[in-house]
Amino acid sequence: QVQLQESGPGLVKPSQTLSLTCTVSGGSITANAVYWSLIRHTPGKGTEWVGSISASGATYYNPSLKSRTSSSRDTTKNQFTLQLRSVTPEDTAVYYCARAFLAGSTTPQYRGQGTQVTVSS
Repeated sequence: QVQLQESGPGLVKPSQTLSLTCTVSGGSITANAVYWSLIRHTPGKGTEWVGSISASGATYYNPSLKSRTSSSRDTTKNQFTLQLRSVTPEDTAVYYCARAFLAGSTTPQYRGQGTQVTVSS
């Protein structure tokens, strides 16, 4: 059973960088044919895909967020991290780490419990 756990700050000030790390257990982030993703949900906008990393380390980002997004991974720790720069209150959401069969999917195979991130001064 694949499990994902999000870790990151609950509160971020506007213009700062949000960094969320996903720790994976029960499966390797180098496994073929899956994508490791960050998705977010707000009551008003629904679920939105932020970005994905493939088994080979290739990265894919939501075009609307691409200019502010970057990612990395640590295969020794089975972790991946996504960063969102210059955050605004519009980035307030519950963020989920996920594993999906497609980059860009908002209906993942596995998803973490989620972590609330609030952008506020």
